[in-house]
This record gives sequence, C-alpha cells and structure tokens, in this order.
Amino acid sequence: MKILLDVDGTLTPSRCRIDPDFGVWFSEFIERNDVYIVTGSNKEKTVEQLGEDIYSKLKGAYQCSGNEHWVGDRLIRTTDFEYSPGLEDALKLELTVSKFYIRTGNHLEVRPGLLNFSVVGRNATTEQRKSYVEFDGLHDERNTIAKHLMGKFPDYNFQVAGETGIDITKVGFGKEQVLTEFEKSAMILFIGDKTSKGGNDYEISQAVVARSGGSNSFAHGQGKFYNVEGWKDTWKILKAVE
Repeated sequence: MKILLDVDGTLTPSRCRIDPDFGVWFSEFIERNDVYIVTGSNKEKTVEQLGEDIYSKLKGAYQCSGNEHWVGDRLIRTTDFEYSPGLEDALKLELTVSKFYIRTGNHLEVRPGLLNFSVVGRNATTEQRKSYVEFDGLHDERNTIAKHLMGKFPDYNFQVAGETGIDITKVGFGKEQVLTEFEKSAMILFIGDKTSKGGNDYEISQAVVARSGGSNSFAHGQGKFYNVEGWKDTWKILKAVE
C-alpha cells in the first residue's frame, strides 16, 4: 500500500511543527511503510514542520501540490508556472475589496507550478491568522473569492488551502497529478483535511476514489481516502493501517 498524506491540518497544525510524541511514532511508522507527502507548501517550510529526520525517511515528497517531487535532498522534477497577466491584477483587486482589515505583506507567493494567495498575508502572526480564520468562518471569504475567480479564469483551479490561503494551479496541475506516478495496480490511501469541493485535497481524493470505481473502499478497488480534522485523527487512522 502507498500512503499519501497532506501536511498542514493533517500531520501538523497549519504552519506548525509536528507534535513531539506523534513525531517519534511517525518516524518509526515511515520506516515500515511506503509513505509520501503531498502538500501545497515548499520543501523548506515542510522540513521546518516535520524535521530533517522524518523528511529524509519519506519515500517521496510532492511539494507545491505535486509540482515539485523530492526524495530526501534530491529534486526529481519541477514544473514552471507562468500565470495570466490579468490574474495578478484580479487578486490585487480582491485584496482591495476584502472587508478583513489586517494586511501583513507577502499576499502573493509564487511557487513551482502554483500561486498562493492570502488576504491576511503570509507574514501574519499566529493571532492575526486566528483572526482571519474566524472572519473566514463567518463570511466564507476564501470560497467566495475562489468561485468568483474560477468564473473569470476557467483554465485555473482556485482551492482553499491551509487556514488562510488559496492555492491557484493550472487545471490538471494540482495534487491529483501525483497519482500518475504510481502503477494502476497500486493500492493508494490518501489522508487530507480539505477533501470537500473547493479544498485543495478535493481533486486528489476524487482521483483516488476513481481507482475504486467511484466507491471510497478498498473492497471495490485500489483507492480510499479519509478526511481528518487534525493530526490526532491521522494518528488513529495510521495505527489502524498496521
């Protein structure tokens, strides 16, 4: 079985380090199993969250929604991302009209194959991020922005990611692309926290289910996914796998 895991909200709290006790157990778990990560974040941030020891033991790390593939410190492949000139202007307009009042800078981050947009900004403190999470929970701002921009830019996917961001990829270049690197006969288990429509784990979760003929069960094929609400849920599932 190939075990594919999201990071933020699945293995760690968003943008935080892995829980020490879980980290010790997980480090031993990945020595016994074929474990890969699939995250929208870049390698530097993921290593900061998981630690060098865990990262080096992974069978593979698909960063930037699968647009970079790493095995330890070896870069296997990367994807360039050239976005439509009008897209940046449209995102800046969304930033201007948002009723959320805090701006911290670094609102638009270009990664290999991916553009990440954040109203509060990636320089936000933990408290500022919490303020935006509360605001977004009340006003559903990120989903509203994503749906609006998908209507204007149909060649791109706009997906809610992490606690404050929106990941933007060209259609077909989201997390789902990593499944093409596995044999069709391989059993795939995916665990993520944003598998609902509009989340950045949605496409990959649906592609996993497609391996089982549309049924989310190994009884009917080669794919199954779980949606979790945090690393504690993930830990329970992984314990059951063994």
